[in-house]
Amino acid sequence: MKSIRLVRALLVLGVVTLAMSASSWAQVVVSIGIAPPALPVYAQPVAPGAGYLWTPGYWAYGEEGYFWVPGTWVTAPAVGLLWTPGYWGWGGNAYAWNSGYWGRSVGFYGGVNYGYGYGGSGYQGGRWQNGQFYYNRAANNVNVTNIHNVYNTTVINNTNVNRVSYNGGNGGISARPTRAEETAAHEQHTPPTALQARHVQVASTNHALLASVNHGRPAIAATAKPTEFNGREVVAAKEAGAPYKAPENKTAATKATENKTAENKAAATKATENNAAENKAAAAKATENRAAENKAAATKATENNAAESKAAATNATENRAAENKAAATRANENKAATPKAARPPAESKKEPTAHAQPAPRPAPAAHEQPAPRAAVAHTQPAGHPAPAAHAQPAPRPTPAAHAQPAPRPAPEKAAHPSGG
Repeated sequence: MKSIRLVRALLVLGVVTLAMSASSWAQVVVSIGIAPPALPVYAQPVAPGAGYLWTPGYWAYGEEGYFWVPGTWVTAPAVGLLWTPGYWGWGGNAYAWNSGYWGRSVGFYGGVNYGYGYGGSGYQGGRWQNGQFYYNRAANNVNVTNIHNVYNTTVINNTNVNRVSYNGGNGGISARPTRAEETAAHEQHTPPTALQARHVQVASTNHALLASVNHGRPAIAATAKPTEFNGREVVAAKEAGAPYKAPENKTAATKATENKTAENKAAATKATENNAAENKAAAAKATENRAAENKAAATKATENNAAESKAAATNATENRAAENKAAATRANENKAATPKAARPPAESKKEPTAHAQPAPRPAPAAHEQPAPRAAVAHTQPAGHPAPAAHAQPAPRPTPAAHAQPAPRPAPEKAAHPSGG
């Protein structure tokens, strides 16, 4: 049961993976060892309005086996796009589902006759013209009162002749792609819309749509709009396309193929999960190591910068101190070597005695020679000492060590008798 649930998940994933680019859109999404039931016979509901395109119903595979996805009207994701239905094809050891897609032209869909314009090759149900979709009334159920873009071209629709729903294998359709269909397969494709994916998901949860329950004749064969499985617009199948064969009748070889396919998918999924876990762990470890290395490097760089800055500051301080000390030493040596210059005496308002000399005594008579006789008439009166020539002002009192005696009065010149 677990492996079947995985298969169903893969099927739904293949249909609803809208994030995939058109160029990488995976066509084969699941493979099963037993062929799908025949297509049921049902009538097409009336088109709900202009711009809707018909997408035929088909058998999908889920955890409880095949279930019917009702045909419905949908709007194209872009003007000019047409729908190529998906189909089951034999791949040599299992039936593979090839998902449908939107494109500028309709590609190969296994030669399966889905009806209503999809007769096994191409599409005769309508065409795009001047940005509007025109409906072929011969292939579609349209109300011309509401929809005016219509035309009428005869379509050969052998819906009651061949209801086989798969290509190749035992009892399958033997059609092969035409050159035009091969060209269309290599064009730009757009995956199913989100509403189409939701339509499949809702159908997978409806128990009445299981082939094992309805035996190939679903009560909801078609709807007017996606996911609307109730109401007057729901169309039931008229009959099964062929007698229903229960899955229990499948051969041992088919069971072995299914089991092997499921095991392979489970192993691949497990390997992918393990690889993802290992890659995630390795990436996390690498990130942690890188973060630790970056942190250690940053710490080391910070420490180195701090040490270098401290050493530079210390060196600068020591150099400055040494330079200051050397400058001070040179200044002291120069000062000691230079002799002190005699300072000039400070100027004073009072004129000091030059070199602190004592006042000059009165000049004595030259070698005490007797005055010439003729000089009697000019004898100065006795008792008047002659004033000192150019007498200097009295000096300021000097210290006792240098005190000079006051000048004595000059002795009177001895009177010499005249020549008698």
